[in-house]
Amino acid sequence: MKLETERLVLKAINEANTEEILHIRSNEVINQYVKRNSPKTNYDALEFILHIKRKTQNKEIIFWGISYKDNLSLIGTICLWNFSEDRKTAEVGYELLPEHHRKGIMSEALHAVLDYGFNELQLEEVLAFTSRFNENSKQLLLKHHFIFEEYQKDEHHPDNIIFSLRRY
Repeated sequence: MKLETERLVLKAINEANTEEILHIRSNEVINQYVKRNSPKTNYDALEFILHIKRKTQNKEIIFWGISYKDNLSLIGTICLWNFSEDRKTAEVGYELLPEHHRKGIMSEALHAVLDYGFNELQLEEVLAFTSRFNENSKQLLLKHHFIFEEYQKDEHHPDNIIFSLRRY
């Protein structure tokens, strides 16, 4: 599964991306907003990649590595996951190395993934959970017409807030 935008290539990750995934998922700036066990070694990153490949094969997740067209090193990731049983709703998740923030990259990637989700997968709604402290993420979601769901709560992560975008 590969998507292309004006500047970017979004493609499946594999074992060759181990060091890049380690670099992205262990980044302190990204991880201040994400509650997860970050990889500490290449082995940890490889385990994550294999986990994603299994979930992709089982159609539980669609996961893309983000890179520039002229430099295929990964600079971030974006995914659709946590699909509802009827496959009408999914959650979007994303991360981008800080040196690539504020350049419209994630906006471009998100646009492509939303287009794919609504037009190819026929999703009716996409949800996004983000830290209430992550201003960049909140601005990104609002720019793409997501609506802040002030009465919905993330039971597992109280610092998260929830946004939604409906198909029409």
